[in-house]
Amino acid sequence: MPSPRPPLPPFTLQTARLKVRAAEDGWNGRNPEKVSLAYTEDSVWRNRSEFLQGRSAIVAFLTRKWNRELDYRLIKELWAFTDDRIAVRFAYEYREDSGQWYRAYGNENWQFDEHGSMRARHASINDLPIRAEDRLFHWDANGPRPVDHPGLTDLGL
Repeated sequence: MPSPRPPLPPFTLQTARLKVRAAEDGWNGRNPEKVSLAYTEDSVWRNRSEFLQGRSAIVAFLTRKWNRELDYRLIKELWAFTDDRIAVRFAYEYREDSGQWYRAYGNENWQFDEHGSMRARHASINDLPIRAEDRLFHWDANGPRPVDHPGLTDLGL
């Protein structure tokens, strides 16, 4: 039986916000194996034009992603929720090894099982090249966004 991953559905405004922040913090840690534990063993993903199923595919995907997207920093914001589903909007900044910076904008739809693990993730994402001086996400890499760092709405994103 899987270990519970609180907060559990059905979600309230408060627990949905906590779930979104937990996901953001996990992804900002950039540890594919650890992040994959938030998903069911048979989790189904659509990420841009890639379709994945299962934790091993998630680990492989995230490993490729964070090897390519350097200095990755992510902010997620709750958009809507129901009993076992959450919709978020997000933006993240990263650079390629060439030095070119990007800000990626996207939306995700999540569905959770009764243990609080994500069973489905559908992501639509667009990348915008930016200049290094136009970056807005400034905190230590491989760690959570500080509590006092503005969110997407505060940044006008």
